[in-house]
Amino acid sequence: MLEAIFRILALTHKELLAILKDPRSRFSLLIPPILQCLIYGYVATYDLNDVPYAVLDQDRSAASQKLLAGLDGSGVFRRVANLHKAEDVKKMINERQALLVIQIDQDFERRLLSGQQANVQVIADGRNSNTAGTATGYVNSIVNTFNTDWRTAHGQSGSPIRLTTRAWYNPNLETRWHMIPALIGTLTLLQTLLLTALSVAREREQGTFDQLLVTPFRPVEIMAGKALPSMLVGIVQATLILLVAQLWFRIPFAGSFFTLYTGLSIFVLASTGIGLLVSSVAATMQQAMLFSFLIMMPFALLSGLATPISSMPEILQYLTLINPLRYAIDIAHRVYLEGAGLGLLIPELWPLAVIAVVMLSAASWMFRHRLT
Repeated sequence: MLEAIFRILALTHKELLAILKDPRSRFSLLIPPILQCLIYGYVATYDLNDVPYAVLDQDRSAASQKLLAGLDGSGVFRRVANLHKAEDVKKMINERQALLVIQIDQDFERRLLSGQQANVQVIADGRNSNTAGTATGYVNSIVNTFNTDWRTAHGQSGSPIRLTTRAWYNPNLETRWHMIPALIGTLTLLQTLLLTALSVAREREQGTFDQLLVTPFRPVEIMAGKALPSMLVGIVQATLILLVAQLWFRIPFAGSFFTLYTGLSIFVLASTGIGLLVSSVAATMQQAMLFSFLIMMPFALLSGLATPISSMPEILQYLTLINPLRYAIDIAHRVYLEGAGLGLLIPELWPLAVIAVVMLSAASWMFRHRLT
């Protein structure tokens, strides 16, 4: 057992030297993640066509129903729950069941009929800042329409409804507060997948793979030696992006570093398994790079990074369940912005662990199959 550990460490050392001895490799590992992080932080935007929302209607009057009918009939808002007490609001937002919660005070209609200004509060999930900002803009438009109709029907002046907005976890709805933590998973997956996929292909092209097979290394040890360097690089890159988020963009970190790195470790393990699976199929470095980018693009599109998952077609929403990047982005957002602990992250951690086990098992089987 001890000899196997020494062999794995020796192979890990060899792989790290192969990655770091080339100046171009060192440049590609360190500079692009920082540049991409900065670019995405400034220029990324989103679209929105589906807004799940909940209602806490404490008035239950004809006027409040008319206001809510404007939301329901807009084609954008989809009511997912009618709440009965204020304590339910936190659950709806934390569990991402609703992007918005509309709270209507119990004297809503009475104040409108007496000519006073009635209050409506919108509570938004600020972890997805752009969609929350766009959705509250839609609410403002519907409220303005309601105000115009009410003034015309009742001969009043001014604004009958005063809309107040609160964004949880991102008070100013800054897009980079959503984007930068998400890049911790996205850029880590890209580099980990690519490095792992190229490792075996490089050995085959250089003619050293057959030499490796006649050494005392067992197939599992070779896999471990190929996986560990990529995992280490992935963790380092995630740390670099985390430093950019905190030191450059000054995005406050609300959670625990232990919780974040626990989730990242499982994610990197899953990413490495996918990379090893690609490397066991690819015969050349060119094939490994092509397969990696072919895999990376759907993963990025189906992760919720660029488009809210709730806005995707239903069949694609099911496909996101096997995408490790989806869970990594959720973990990064919940830990970084919400301050969620390990107990609250179980729904994201166990599917990620299952993906890691399945990918590593498949890669091990393919690796053994290619050797026979």
